[in-house]
Amino acid sequence: MNLIEEMIDEQVLSNNPIYALKTFIEEQNKLELSRELNLWKFVGYVLELGYDSAKIITSDRYRKAVGGIPRGSYLIMIPEREKEDRTPYHFSLLRVKDVSDTPLSNNVQQTHFELHKKSMPELDVWTESELQWGALECDVLGMFYPDPKIVDKIHFSGDVNNIVSAHKYRVFSPNEELLDLIVNGLIKKEYITDIGKLRTTECLLMNDKKNRDIDIKISIRDFLGCRTAMFGKTRLGKSNVVKLIAQGVLDSTDTVGQVIFDLNGEYANDNEQDGGKCLRSINEDRCDVYALTPRAATKSKPLRLNFYETPNESKQIISELLDNDNKKSDYITAFSSVELMNIEDIKRLTDYSKKVHEARKIQIYWAILYMAGFEVNEKILNTTNFEHKYTKGINPGFKNAYREAIYGKGKVPTSIDNFTQLIKELKLMYEYSKNDKDEEIFDSDEIAMLGILFPKNSSYSGTTILSQYRRYHHKDAGNFKLEILNALEQGKTIILDLGNATDEIRKYFSNIISTSIFNHQEKKFVNNQLDKDSYIQLYFEEAHNLFPPDSKDLTGVYARFAKEGAKFHIGMVYSTQSPSTINKELLVQTENFFIGHISSQEEVKALSRLQNAFNGIEQDILKSRTPGYMRMLTLSHRFVIPVQAKLFKEIVESR
Repeated sequence: MNLIEEMIDEQVLSNNPIYALKTFIEEQNKLELSRELNLWKFVGYVLELGYDSAKIITSDRYRKAVGGIPRGSYLIMIPEREKEDRTPYHFSLLRVKDVSDTPLSNNVQQTHFELHKKSMPELDVWTESELQWGALECDVLGMFYPDPKIVDKIHFSGDVNNIVSAHKYRVFSPNEELLDLIVNGLIKKEYITDIGKLRTTECLLMNDKKNRDIDIKISIRDFLGCRTAMFGKTRLGKSNVVKLIAQGVLDSTDTVGQVIFDLNGEYANDNEQDGGKCLRSINEDRCDVYALTPRAATKSKPLRLNFYETPNESKQIISELLDNDNKKSDYITAFSSVELMNIEDIKRLTDYSKKVHEARKIQIYWAILYMAGFEVNEKILNTTNFEHKYTKGINPGFKNAYREAIYGKGKVPTSIDNFTQLIKELKLMYEYSKNDKDEEIFDSDEIAMLGILFPKNSSYSGTTILSQYRRYHHKDAGNFKLEILNALEQGKTIILDLGNATDEIRKYFSNIISTSIFNHQEKKFVNNQLDKDSYIQLYFEEAHNLFPPDSKDLTGVYARFAKEGAKFHIGMVYSTQSPSTINKELLVQTENFFIGHISSQEEVKALSRLQNAFNGIEQDILKSRTPGYMRMLTLSHRFVIPVQAKLFKEIVESR
């Protein structure tokens, strides 16, 4: 190579991140020549090399010089360069997996045995040299090299395609610049934010300080329209990482809306663990809070249900609330056991009798709510169409013969269009049915519900027992869905404060809001109205309640999130303790992972089977219990990055 060629190559290389490798090699060569071995980053030689694994021979001197070589740490393997070598600078990335035997291991063990047996206090230099050598088993993660087409870009391949003889390679501990290249060099250049510090091992006693000085960055772009899993035991930092991601979205873009289902109120309300603030309070102009139970210190909008609007779901919630409050009277239990059909499903029934009775159960349920003091818009309910000639709206459509029997001929009201009339007719018909045993006007479910509407014993509470649940209801509650959708379109973050709510109420809100968002985004997609930078991100805690592993529902909103969310610009972050509690369909579709401590071997094995990138670090996941210590894998990263996530409190204190 002539001087001009060298200058051109140097200029091209200097614009590429791999230039850090060139300067590193030159520096290490100088240290070796000058015998400054205490500063040398050399680790050892390659004893065996395959496509997926390597065995490295090293010694005590080398290990001490680099501050120790813990399991999980990164090493770089560099081929020796010939004088006229025109191969682009590159290195293979190794991750230390375990210790290994050397060809002389048996001899070394025998020497140790003899020394200890004889209690020899001193060693000759030859014996000491023999005993200091050992081997490390490493995973070969892939290779970094300059992108062949883009001069200022680095590329990574998951294989090693230029293997020479093992003795042609040398292994080094990377310096800070190369470590930064390894963990951050592949991430997308958009919406970059810090997530924490590189931490290759839980133990910090002998860990090289450089590992603790490397900021780990993520691209928020990796999370938009994608699925992100948070696995790990409670109190080990999953919620903290969720806050970091949500804050990263807020800091990076104003075109992404977010919905956080806040089960403990920690995103919406100031708290000590976050430095006396919260996600909402440091982003007041970008966050709206909807709360079931308003808190004096937090500005919020009421989060209510319209119990009349979705009778099948609200009836289930009431039954759950009664059970939680230990209301176990016979007539209450009978009422709670009744299940209502969805109105749309009733419309599709072809059995005439079943359609009448299912519609009538809903009308009785409405009457119960009315008697318990739940506000109602009667005009709207009267527009409800059960697609039956007589039973529609509030009108139960009893046979004319029955009505004449209870009112008398010529005295039958022409129509039932308000609750006062409905309750009067139900009561008269109920008494008539009890006296005339030949007539089966009501089925067993209807009778169970009429038992709470018209209690047979004056000591019974009747409908008043439901009055305490009016705080969850509002007759115009349906409007909040539209409000939330409009806010999301403006890039706002919506926090639903569901603290102190039952599982059923949480599921209800998750379902109706998730369904509204999915339908909204699907409609925009069909009409070609999805902006390339406009997304909606959803955050679910205790995700096992929404995505159970045994679910066979392939058409529900959560299943569709997993399969179609990306297409409709819907992303989600879900948290739970272990992978086995989550639906397999969702797991397969998940792109990003943050893994804390998991205590079950089977769970960790399942994780590595699901995502091959976690193969080889199972023991670290099982043993490491430090809060915030995560194994991270994102769309930008081709291998797992161990990171000590920074505290959200640090962001709060910096604002």
